[in-house]
Amino acid sequence: MIEEKKKFQEVLNVGLEVIQTRDIDILLERILTKARYLTNADAGSIYIKEGDKLLFRYTQNDTLQNLLLPGKKLIYSTFTVPVNNQSISGYVANTGQVLNIENVYELTDSFPFSFDPSYDRLSGYRTQSVLCFPLKTNTDEVVGVLQLINATNGLGKIVPFQPQDEPFVVHFANNAAIAIERATMTRDIILRMIKMAELRDPSETGAHVNRVSSCSVELYEAWAHSKGIDRAEIEQNRDILKMAAMLHDVGKVAITDLILQKPDRLNNNEFEIMKRHTYMGARLFSHQRSDFDRAAFLVTLNHHEHWDGNGYPGFIDHTTGRPLPGYRGSDGRARGKKHDEIPVFGRIVAICDVFDALSSGRSYKEPWKEDRVLETMVSERGKHFDPEMLDVFLSNLEIVRNIMHLYPETTG
Repeated sequence: MIEEKKKFQEVLNVGLEVIQTRDIDILLERILTKARYLTNADAGSIYIKEGDKLLFRYTQNDTLQNLLLPGKKLIYSTFTVPVNNQSISGYVANTGQVLNIENVYELTDSFPFSFDPSYDRLSGYRTQSVLCFPLKTNTDEVVGVLQLINATNGLGKIVPFQPQDEPFVVHFANNAAIAIERATMTRDIILRMIKMAELRDPSETGAHVNRVSSCSVELYEAWAHSKGIDRAEIEQNRDILKMAAMLHDVGKVAITDLILQKPDRLNNNEFEIMKRHTYMGARLFSHQRSDFDRAAFLVTLNHHEHWDGNGYPGFIDHTTGRPLPGYRGSDGRARGKKHDEIPVFGRIVAICDVFDALSSGRSYKEPWKEDRVLETMVSERGKHFDPEMLDVFLSNLEIVRNIMHLYPETTG
């Protein structure tokens, strides 16, 4: 009885941690991490239900992770699984039932579902025990599926998942489903704001902001880890940065269509007007009621500042666009921020935004090849970009390339 109470308290504790997470991608990662912790699972995957399909969104695997160099992450591709009874995850989504399988390679024809060993063959990993359960909301709607793989004992040996753990995991899963529903609504609201910007500026697409925000989170995590920043602080900042970075150019809604939709490069006067989107966006987050408001304010205002002080808008009053007292240069303009005067989030998004902009097509240019993009960015080390931050970005290009693949531009 005491052990059950202790286990239930653990479920409540990790459930509270999950509920406090706001960004959907960070949330899915934490849900999987906490579920694996509760069951001592070596690996796992999480799927989100979209119509009659399950979208593979996130995976973890300690065995494969330990084969990588420190600081590196597993690279994976997304795919979909039909919601039907043919696969393990599809069956769970379709029926809403929990599956606890001792060995997936010993499934008989009496089961309607089967195990696909192709991932095992590709990765060299051996799946054995599986605990797969639905993520259900209060209305009993399945919003996703969580699949835990290879429970281990204290000696690291693979064992079956314990049936007595199922009620605790299901309780956690129900709380996680509610958090997913809430985080999805938050993401939808942000994407609607971005969609408004996209109606004005064709380059401001959902794919672009997903790439920039995802790269920003990865860059922040790698940089913060190298600085020895506390893990709890890193996790909190990843959550707010992911959402804030998505809104980096939201101020463009205040810029005239004559400039936003111009098919050629902007002239000097037009570019001066375009610069206003930084503080116009910051104005949306002036009344800061949360750490997210603060982060979004810093990102929108500072993502075009340059490490050497030649960026914009510089030290201005964001409510008027005028230089702050004591920060007016000889040309009458606000002095640009430089070095550590630029907030960390601004320096991070600057790198990720430029990389994606150069790698993507625009009305006035074709997408650049990666070698040209990297050559250009390296030439701006210590000028446009924080040199230390850029070095971290370049050392994690494999993750960046995977993010570019995960969020391709769509047509039609």
